Amino acid sequence: MRYILQRILILAVTLLFLLQGSAMSQVVVEKSTEKVVILGKSYFIHTVRKGETAYSISKAYGIKVDDLYSENPGASSGLKEGQSLHIPVISVPPVTKPVPEDRKPYTGKPAAETGKDESKFIYHKLSAGDTFFSLAKKYGVSEDDILQGNPGVDIDKLPVGSEVAIPRRQFTTTSKNLETQDRDYISYKVSKGESITSIAEKFGITVKELRKENKGVIFPKVDDYLRIPVQKKSPEPVAVQPVKDTILAAVEEPEVKNRKPEGITHFTSLKGKFNIAFLLPLWFDENAQRFEIDSAQILKGKHVRRITERPDEWIFPESMTFLELFQGALIAADTLRSMGLDINISVFDIKVDTLESVELINSGKLDNMDLIVGPVYKENLSVISEYAAKKNIPVISPVPPKSVDLLEKRPNLFMIFPSLDVAQKAIAMNVGQYPGDNFVFIHCDTAGVDPSVGKFKSLIFKELTKKIPYEDIRFKEFIFYSKSTLAKDSINRLEHTLSENTENTILIASEDVPVLSETIMDLHTLSKKYPIRVVGYPAMRDIDNLEPKYYFELGIELYSPYWIDYGREDVKKFILAYRNKFLSEPSQTSFAWQGYDMTYYFLSGLAIHGKKFLGEPGMHNPLLLGSEYDFERQSPDSGFSNNKLYLVKFTDEMDVKKVEEKPAEGKEN
Repeated sequence: MRYILQRILILAVTLLFLLQGSAMSQVVVEKSTEKVVILGKSYFIHTVRKGETAYSISKAYGIKVDDLYSENPGASSGLKEGQSLHIPVISVPPVTKPVPEDRKPYTGKPAAETGKDESKFIYHKLSAGDTFFSLAKKYGVSEDDILQGNPGVDIDKLPVGSEVAIPRRQFTTTSKNLETQDRDYISYKVSKGESITSIAEKFGITVKELRKENKGVIFPKVDDYLRIPVQKKSPEPVAVQPVKDTILAAVEEPEVKNRKPEGITHFTSLKGKFNIAFLLPLWFDENAQRFEIDSAQILKGKHVRRITERPDEWIFPESMTFLELFQGALIAADTLRSMGLDINISVFDIKVDTLESVELINSGKLDNMDLIVGPVYKENLSVISEYAAKKNIPVISPVPPKSVDLLEKRPNLFMIFPSLDVAQKAIAMNVGQYPGDNFVFIHCDTAGVDPSVGKFKSLIFKELTKKIPYEDIRFKEFIFYSKSTLAKDSINRLEHTLSENTENTILIASEDVPVLSETIMDLHTLSKKYPIRVVGYPAMRDIDNLEPKYYFELGIELYSPYWIDYGREDVKKFILAYRNKFLSEPSQTSFAWQGYDMTYYFLSGLAIHGKKFLGEPGMHNPLLLGSEYDFERQSPDSGFSNNKLYLVKFTDEMDVKKVEEKPAEGKEN
């Protein structure tokens, strides 16, 4: 017995020594203080040191290892020294002592007072491991039905024993109702750059109606929620095929065709004098402020005002995009002057306030203009284009349009960026070439109020049914919910729409940055297991908070209004001129290219063809740097919209290539 006790004591001492040695040799993880904000969520940027593990890092930051892998998919295959990780910032709640059961206040209410509707819902008490997907499978309903029965609920954050409302299955043979909400308003989250006016336009309501539902809101902030009034309407029955998603019938639309360019318009000399005005938000007053006041420091409970001088190269950030556009236009003007044109340029700082446009018109400074570029914001563009139509002055809208409504009764208005309709038609024709794919259609129109979503679906089915019978189409509709709503369950829901045996073509019917960013990150993770092809709107190219690797490793294809071939001599010449003149170099997505192309195209067109060019822009087709204009008007008294888009693909060789497409039926390049 004594021998056994000695052996146990020796073993215990040895084990204690080994544990101490292990603890002494383990690397102590130093928490980073560097933070970034991605899609409204705060992260620490942690650089992996030698000896650190996923477990030790997770423990240091107070998160789960699974959460670390979720935010950093590549970490699951092993950490490397020097690797950067995104660590979510966790808000630690205050520690409180547990209250004994017999001391807790009574909070129970009779069923009649809890708002429960047993006739419509089954109330499921959560067990460990429950997810929206597992509950949907268990009760034979869809995940979206459960989500809509529990608005704003994150199942990952609910404690075991919490109740979740499961909609009772409705056994009926009637057509499915496309309306997903039976109320007279929806909740909308404000994104960066949106205003009361732009949100009202997005939902087809007046600013007055929007303010009425959101009293006290004057300037909504990013991530604020607004009540959007929605007119209740009787749903129209839509024929639904068995075991298929609901779709809208394809609609044929009549179009008014115009002359198309034939060949390149060559010229080396030009004659004429032209006055051109740029009405852009350049923020002159803000750029004139060369001092910055910093009141962030606090001493003895009071803010300390520190005034610092801004460096000479500082530029007000909001003006940068349009400053680059103007710089490109200046180089185009220099090129045209070298060919013989006399060009006078006027610049006006026109931002959001329509009073600025009215005062400019009343000043008479625009009366003798031959070309007006801008304004940018729709309200001002409406005022200026209406005035210019009476004066027969062409007006160029230099930004992607929210809608083409302004073109009506403004025959001299030109939108150089193709509309969303053009992109949808191009994408539908593209995916129509792959009828055997599994199509996943992603959107966030939970209320069914966005007509462009339904129209896009109709276009897709119109193209697919040209190749295969309707009943053979594999089409899944996926409603996007932010990770802030669903957390881990978000990627699980998306995975259940994918097929392991065939190509999955993903169509994201949204231009909202959070929708695009979160979806692309999830797809990047899932692409390691599933064959995925992503075809997107032009807006997908302008996301600046995603690492380029997501695009290249996913092989994303998207339609772009421009394409820069850096091997061309005229492109090289432009870059050199830009570098010498402005001491910088334009990026591939810079508006400098558009500024050059629009100025070069319109002034040379007016110089060669005169006013006739404004009614038939197809007669002029010069070689431009990154654009090609295929202008078309929908009625004799409407303005022109551009129909030209390029299909570009991000390749695994870290290159962006233009994809040559087959001409559409009945159309030639």
